[in-house]
Amino acid sequence: MSIRIGIIAPTGYTGLALIELLLRHPGVQINYLASRRDPPPNMVEEFGQLLGRLPESAATCGPIDVGVIAKKVDVVFCCLPHTVAMDHVPALLDAGLKVIDLSADYRVPDAKIYEKAYGHQHVDAAHLYDGVYGLPEYFRNELQGANLVANPGCFPTATILGMAPLLKRGIAKSTGIIVNGASGVTGAGRTAKTTTHFPELNESFYAYRTIGGHQHQPEMIHFLSEVGGSNVDLLFVPHLLPVDRGILTTIYADSIDGKITQEDLFQAFEMDYGDEPFVRVRRDLPNIKFVRGTNCCDITVRLVDTANGPKIVVFSAIDNMIKGASGQALQNMNILLGLEETAGLI
Repeated sequence: MSIRIGIIAPTGYTGLALIELLLRHPGVQINYLASRRDPPPNMVEEFGQLLGRLPESAATCGPIDVGVIAKKVDVVFCCLPHTVAMDHVPALLDAGLKVIDLSADYRVPDAKIYEKAYGHQHVDAAHLYDGVYGLPEYFRNELQGANLVANPGCFPTATILGMAPLLKRGIAKSTGIIVNGASGVTGAGRTAKTTTHFPELNESFYAYRTIGGHQHQPEMIHFLSEVGGSNVDLLFVPHLLPVDRGILTTIYADSIDGKITQEDLFQAFEMDYGDEPFVRVRRDLPNIKFVRGTNCCDITVRLVDTANGPKIVVFSAIDNMIKGASGQALQNMNILLGLEETAGLI
């Protein structure tokens, strides 16, 4: 029997990517799409590429009515914006549904950190500490049988996967880490903005949110500290690329042991990711073209000599819509339901 799937707020880029992945999953059926918009959007009219692919019975969105949703689905993907998802997640959980939340509302189990990063009071402290962080490479056991999955952010996914092997083995220092991340414009969402208007973005490249820090920085710090076993201090600087999708992060860290070798660095990544289905440790440099449309994270590492000693430089690339959002959400669903982890993703 197919697992019945619901998606709340499917009209964004992550919603579309999620639908397209679910349509090729052998064990699920999209049963209910819910939207806050009035009149309710028809997804085939919204996204012409879904014509003839999305079941007609589910194409027109219904209201966010938990009673109706609970009767029609087993698992809900919540694609509502940050600060909005927490208004709906508690009722979905109380109705006995499995919830995979793609917002930031349940990622960091500390209301004060959340409120500082997002400038909004957290109104669901009761469930804030229940969410399992959905980074399978490090929290796979916790995900099995979970009721609430907090799907990671796209920049944190690329950053945590890039630094965790070095921190957990004491190869890199946990302080003075600098992360430069560059993202395609879909990461800014589907709502029109001056900064993402084609004439403004085309043939352009710039940093943003450099004052006060990006809201994803605390998420990176929290989980790198948890995985690495020591308090992490890092500076994250995001940039906007004039491309549709893809994230490339370049991470700079200091080596603890001046005798570390290039092969030692490769070995650290191979030990963590050698058996992972969606992390590829490369010898050449990652490229966002190599990961576009996939749930893969491509990673490599370089040891660079400087006047002040060896520096470690890590490069990681993901598709921000797939491994950075919807693909990782589907990977998490597969794990928590005991399905083949790669189903619908390769």
